[in-house]
Amino acid sequence: MKPVTHKRNVTIGVMIATFLAAIEGTIVSTAMPTIVSDLGGMHLISWVVSIYLLTSAVTTPIFGKLADLYGRKIVFTVGALIFLAGSALSGLAQTMEQLIWFRAFQGLGAGSIITVTYTIVGDIYPFEERGKVQGWMSGIWGISGILGPLTGGLLVDYVSWHWIFYMNIPFGIISVALIWFYLHENIEKVKKHIDYAGAAVFTISVSALLYALLSGGTEHPWGSPLIIGLLVFSGLGILFFLYLEKRSPEPMVPLGLFAMRTMSIVNVAGFLLAAVLVAVSFYLPLWIQGVYGQGATGSGLTLIPMSVGWPIGAALSGRLLSRIGIRTTSLIGVTLLIVATGWLATIHPETPHAMLYGITLLVGLGFGFAFTSFTGAVLSVPWNLRGVAVSTNSFIRTLGQTIGIALFGTLLNSAVKQAQSLENIDVNKILNPHEAAKLPAELLGTVRELLAGGLHQIFVILAVLAAISWIVTWAYPKETMQEAAN
Repeated sequence: MKPVTHKRNVTIGVMIATFLAAIEGTIVSTAMPTIVSDLGGMHLISWVVSIYLLTSAVTTPIFGKLADLYGRKIVFTVGALIFLAGSALSGLAQTMEQLIWFRAFQGLGAGSIITVTYTIVGDIYPFEERGKVQGWMSGIWGISGILGPLTGGLLVDYVSWHWIFYMNIPFGIISVALIWFYLHENIEKVKKHIDYAGAAVFTISVSALLYALLSGGTEHPWGSPLIIGLLVFSGLGILFFLYLEKRSPEPMVPLGLFAMRTMSIVNVAGFLLAAVLVAVSFYLPLWIQGVYGQGATGSGLTLIPMSVGWPIGAALSGRLLSRIGIRTTSLIGVTLLIVATGWLATIHPETPHAMLYGITLLVGLGFGFAFTSFTGAVLSVPWNLRGVAVSTNSFIRTLGQTIGIALFGTLLNSAVKQAQSLENIDVNKILNPHEAAKLPAELLGTVRELLAGGLHQIFVILAVLAAISWIVTWAYPKETMQEAAN
C-alpha cells in the first residue's frame, strides 16, 4: 500500500516556508542601515537587495519546470537547502562584498520556495478547498509584513543583525522535514523545455547593467571605457535575450503576451510601481536611522502601517472590481500612491516622525488597490495563457524592483561620496545611533543633511514614477458594467 500524503503536516511545512520567503524583504530592509554601519561599504548597499531579487527572479521559472520533471519534494528540498545555506553564509559575512555574494546564493534557493510551495498546494488540495488554503498563505504574507520590520528592528537593536539570517535555519529545517517525510508523490515526469540559455543571457546582461549603474560615478567615472562597455554589453545582451525568447518553445518571458493591450499595460505599470515599492521599503528605514538618528526598531515600526493598509486596500479592491471594473479600481490605487509619494517628497529632517506613519499607511492602501486590480487583469486572460501570464507578471515586477533599486542607488551614492569627502568622517557610522553620538554635532548635522538630500531626490522620483504609472493605467480599456461583473 502506497503511503498517503499527510495534508496538515505538509500544509504547515509549506506555510513555514512561505513565511520565510515573505519576511525576507522587510526584515533585511529594516536591518540594512545597521549592517552598513558595521561592515561599511554604504555605496554597495543597493547590491544586497538587487542581487537577491535578480537571482530569485531568474530561478523562479526554472524551479517551476524542474518540479514538473522531477517532483515537487526533491526540487523544493534542494532549493530550500540552498536558501538556508545562503542564510547561514549571509549571517557569517564579514564584509559587504561577502554579504552580496551570499545573498545572491540565497536568492537562488528563494526561487524554489516562491514557486514550488503554491504548486504543492495545488497538488494536494481539490479545487473547492484550494482557495481557502491560498487565502491562508496570502494571510501569511500580510502577517510577515507586520512582523518582519518589527522582528528585524528588535533583533538588530537587542541581539545582532546576524540573527536576521540565522533565524531562517531552524524554521527552514522544520519546513523541509515536514514536506520530505509527509509529502508522497506519484511522479509523472512532464517533459518541458527549460530556457537555460535565456536565463543565463538575462542574468549576465542585467548583472552588467546593475554593476554599471551602481559603480558609475563612484568607483568609475560615467564616461570611462568600463562603464560605457558594460552598458553597451548589457544592451546587446538584452537584445540577444529577446531573440532567444522569440525562438524558444517555452521562453522565460513569452513575448506574445505583450501583444495583448491589457497585459502590456499591467506589466508596464507593475514594473514602475514595483520600483516604488522596493524604494519605500528600503530607503525609508535609511531615513529613520540615518537622518533622524533612531534605532532599527523605530524604522521597523514605521513600515508597519504599510502592512496594515495593504490588506485593507486589497479587500476593498476585491469588492469593487466586480462593481466598477479593473480600470477604475486600479486608478484609485495609483491615485493613492501619487498622493503618498508626493507627500513623501515633501519631508525634510525636521518633519515629525508621526507624519511618516500616515504616508506608509497610504502607500499600503494604494498598493493593496493597485496590485490586487492588476492581478485581476492578469487572471482575466484566456485559461490556456493564465499560468504563464501570472508568472510573467511576477517576473516583470521583480525586474522592476531590481533595476529600480540600482537606479536609486546611483543617486544615493553621489550623496554618500559628497559626505565621505568631509574631514575624517565615516558615513557608515551615522547609521548607528551610538556611533553617531560620538561625532561633533555640527559635522553630524552636515552629513545628515547630505544624506537627506540624496534620499529626497529618490522620493521625488518615486512621485514621478507613480504619476507615469497613473498615465499608463489610464490607457487600460474601459469595461462595460457586464464585463466588470464577470
